[in-house]
Amino acid sequence: MRPIPLDSRARAVWNALLFWLLAEWAIGPQVDKGVAALGKAWHLGNGLTSANIALGEFESLAIAFGLTAIFGYFEGRRFDSYGLPIAQAFGRRFWEGLGVGVVWAGLVALLMIALGGMRVTGFALQGPALLWTALAWFGANILVGIGEEAWFRGYLLQTLRKGIGFWSAAIVLSLWFTAEHYFFKTGENVWDCISLFAFGMLICFTVLRTGTLWFGVGLHVAFDYMQLFVIGTRNGAQVPVGHLLNASFPGPGWINGGVLGTEASVLMYPLFVLVFAYVAWRFPAAKQKPI
Repeated sequence: MRPIPLDSRARAVWNALLFWLLAEWAIGPQVDKGVAALGKAWHLGNGLTSANIALGEFESLAIAFGLTAIFGYFEGRRFDSYGLPIAQAFGRRFWEGLGVGVVWAGLVALLMIALGGMRVTGFALQGPALLWTALAWFGANILVGIGEEAWFRGYLLQTLRKGIGFWSAAIVLSLWFTAEHYFFKTGENVWDCISLFAFGMLICFTVLRTGTLWFGVGLHVAFDYMQLFVIGTRNGAQVPVGHLLNASFPGPGWINGGVLGTEASVLMYPLFVLVFAYVAWRFPAAKQKPI
């Protein structure tokens, strides 16, 4: 039997589909067992801790980087040529994205306080515990940012866009990103799904305008860090263990996000528009780099 001939567009779609199948259904479930065994051996428990987050996201990072290296080898490309060039790692784009993420999440928290959806009564941590917990959560969220971006918007975005176009690829991957959270995260609702889809599209937009994922990685790191460590907001009905502010969330769910925390608040929506506008202004389309 002769192989079915594939043009470059069809081959790109096939490669992206194969990458997804291997990551999601072949390799991922097997690695999950090993990660669960490690968590049990290290007595990490089931809480929302920096250690559990770090271990889970390191798994995502390892699978995404490993598959990207393999696919890149057969395509004659370096594994870091799919949106995360090593030469730009933790460079100015990353730190600018980090700064935008801090301001973004901070504004959401301030609006929640102003509208009665959040009340702060002091600090939950002090002294050396504050320093080490802050560093632990920052390290964990570094893994979140790199791992999830490499998984959802690294090889897949760079490859799928060649088959169906950039914006179609962005929509498909953002829907997948949303579905992963919807089906596997406790308490998901339509408001959080809107935020998740918008977040996925925003990160794709930053890739289009900057040429890399590093701005988006910084944005992702900062937003999750602010939610989990600084604000201490709930996430999937769990309260993060070890957080900066001694805060409570007495207001209605549409303000503070309920069991899903900050990201499910409707206050997110106008700020999404502002961040999109900032990226469009900061990185004009006429100056965008090829990807």
